[in-house]
Amino acid sequence: MSSEQDIIDITRDGATISLAPGAGGRLMTWRIGGEQVIHWPAAPDWSQPAKIRGGNPLLFPFLGRHFVNGEIGKWRDPDGVIHALPTHGFARNLPFTCTKDADGHGLRMTLVDSDATRAGYPFAFRFEAAYRLVDANTLEVDLTTSNPGEVALPYYAGHHFYFHLPHEQRAESHVELPRTERRHQLEDGSISEPQPGAPRYRLDDPGIVDRFHCFTGPSDQPVQVIMPGLKRAVSFELDQPDSVPWYAVTTWTEADTSDFYCIEPWIGLPDAIHNGHGLRWLAPGKTEAASLRLVVSALD
Repeated sequence: MSSEQDIIDITRDGATISLAPGAGGRLMTWRIGGEQVIHWPAAPDWSQPAKIRGGNPLLFPFLGRHFVNGEIGKWRDPDGVIHALPTHGFARNLPFTCTKDADGHGLRMTLVDSDATRAGYPFAFRFEAAYRLVDANTLEVDLTTSNPGEVALPYYAGHHFYFHLPHEQRAESHVELPRTERRHQLEDGSISEPQPGAPRYRLDDPGIVDRFHCFTGPSDQPVQVIMPGLKRAVSFELDQPDSVPWYAVTTWTEADTSDFYCIEPWIGLPDAIHNGHGLRWLAPGKTEAASLRLVVSALD
């Protein structure tokens, strides 16, 4: 990323999303009336895009950390062959092609298999991320995976949304969840036993950093992030028609002084290729999508 020409802006009704197809298909920002909803740093280091704390990095084909014999970044296929694949997969580090919607209100970005992907993930695939401004306060996002190959495709994709939130406002902000179980990843890569999830957590609670809130009931109740200091709430509408099921949302932030908080909808859990939690096998010739809507509302 070296110039403003690499960034595509989509504007509707006073809202703008900025996207960088050539840098991992990254949604950089979402602004409503000039105010950041999705956080983006003032001086991002494009030499290390995976380290930029902002936007929405796309997690594909696997999310999180995967392990073989305690070694991070390795996975074993059903034939016993071990492959190397970076944490959160490779999509966030590769260029996507893109096409604007005919009405100019959305952008579809596409990544297909190449020599750069087959070394660690020996499958044919087509992965698309589509963002669309439905109106000023509603962003529709689809992750579509297709298998043009001749063997079943293992995958579990996800989002890594960075929401703008000044760190001093965390104590008065909270996340509301439907029925969940709380888990986390242990040092050896395994997943902890489930604990009953609470319906509400304050965002200054250190106990929810890097925690997976796994859905145990219907997903028709949205996940909501309530931010009184910004007079704003964000709802995740995850129960979309024809969408594959979302397995969990993960809560994470980097430090006590970070002016963002991440709420991350995931299809599966880390190391699902080995533990099976949310692992999907897509048959040859098939396509499926994971869809959601983000809706911003004002607080009195």
